[in-house]
Amino acid sequence: MVLSPPAPSSGPSSEHGPKVAILGIHLEANSFAPLTEKQDFVDECWAEAGEITELAGKVSNLPLEVPAFYRHMKETGSWVPAPVMVAGAQPNGPIRQEVFDEFLAKVETGLKAAMPVDAAYICSHGGSLSTGDDDNDGTLVARVRDIIGPDAPIVVTHDLHCNVSDRLIRSCDALITYRTCPHIDQAGVAREAADLLRLRLSGTKLSKAFIRLPMAPPGIMTSTLTGAYADIVRFGKSFTAPPVLSVSVSAGFVHADLPKCGLTVNVVTEDDQATADRIALKIAQYAWDKRNDFSRRDTTLTEAVALAKAAGAEKTPAVLLADIADNPGGGARANTIWLLKALHEAAVPGVAIGLFTDTALAAEAHEAGEGARFNAVFNRKEQPFAGRFEAGVTVVRLSDGFDIGRRGRDAGREIRLGNSALLRLETSNVQVIVTSLREQPADPRCFEMFGIDIAALKCAVLKSTVHFRSGFDEFFTPEQIFDVALPGILSFNLSDFDFKGLTRPIWPLDDHVTWTPSTPLH
Repeated sequence: MVLSPPAPSSGPSSEHGPKVAILGIHLEANSFAPLTEKQDFVDECWAEAGEITELAGKVSNLPLEVPAFYRHMKETGSWVPAPVMVAGAQPNGPIRQEVFDEFLAKVETGLKAAMPVDAAYICSHGGSLSTGDDDNDGTLVARVRDIIGPDAPIVVTHDLHCNVSDRLIRSCDALITYRTCPHIDQAGVAREAADLLRLRLSGTKLSKAFIRLPMAPPGIMTSTLTGAYADIVRFGKSFTAPPVLSVSVSAGFVHADLPKCGLTVNVVTEDDQATADRIALKIAQYAWDKRNDFSRRDTTLTEAVALAKAAGAEKTPAVLLADIADNPGGGARANTIWLLKALHEAAVPGVAIGLFTDTALAAEAHEAGEGARFNAVFNRKEQPFAGRFEAGVTVVRLSDGFDIGRRGRDAGREIRLGNSALLRLETSNVQVIVTSLREQPADPRCFEMFGIDIAALKCAVLKSTVHFRSGFDEFFTPEQIFDVALPGILSFNLSDFDFKGLTRPIWPLDDHVTWTPSTPLH
């Protein structure tokens, strides 16, 4: 819900408008993936102070919410940005603690130097954890509250796959999360955050109600295009009329394996606690009653090869095979070889696979040069789930891996693949894009930058789960898309994992899970 902000003259601060601190950390942490290091942030986003304002004014690697927030604050009145620290990394394992400590120290130093501020906008993913702190996002918001004081409003935006702590809710004035998966509403939630800050600064009081349910739907079940979760999100959005200002129904990220994992409902109203409580409980009950509607059947490897062969023989339309368990967007390594090997051995024509992350192989291709032939070894170093595969290849095209997204989640966002190469496998002519940096192929530019004509393919293999559906939809209808169940760090067969941190019992891991409605957290 986009609000009508108060007149620019309202609120505290000077003739230049309110001074707003801007900060955040973006990481979706999978507890079963390797640790996140400082270099992972440097490769993606590590911006401090004035650099944030500079990057917000152009196409950059900043989270899309940040430039959208800048634009909307400018559109709705005068203001003074106080950029502090924005860090982001590709989904990975927990952050090494000293890296998070460094980030937090820079936040504290930068925020104290910017004081006094009238408000804070915290733009975070909501899925971060570190080796010594399983609630990074709550720690960050609580620390900001300690510094700016009890009266300055704090509005937080999160990804839809956030794991929300009670401490975070208590420390902020409002939490807003994405309502789309594929994620295409980052700018919308940023505008909503700006409007809520303006409203709060005008003196309007906000009431909020928060509920966590003992249900953790796997990520593959959290599409908002169709299915049970889409129904729940739509039901929540139906209540966004005054005095309700914002409704967020967040799926969580079960692979984080934390006590705070679970589907959450968060309602913000204009000074009406009773309505916030009533609506939150109504949505939570609806979500709980829908849990048995979450169902799906994934495609097996054998079935996937048969589908690709039929498309290659032009007996059926082209197909898109989603390698969902190897999606780097959930912390996987984007390097399992099961579909690559099977399609190569079956000599399926018209196949392109992306994005396969193998830094050593990408470097070897760059050293060899375009047109060169060599024996490629995929996953030279042994890694969990990955497998080793060898084939003679020709280097078709090389790239530095930098481009600008044009559709869906990554539209207008800088794409960073690092030194990358398009390789063609001998005997089968299967094409595979090998990258140095992990990135989910959510945007067609990930293929097009290598000269691939996606419309001419018989079979595209994407290491992605849901986000590609808003980018590749111009080439593949839902009927042409198949989610393939294979081993991987992001397997959605939750029984594959030894969960230790989840609050149990929790659906769908456990039988006979119960939930009793109670007063929401305020």
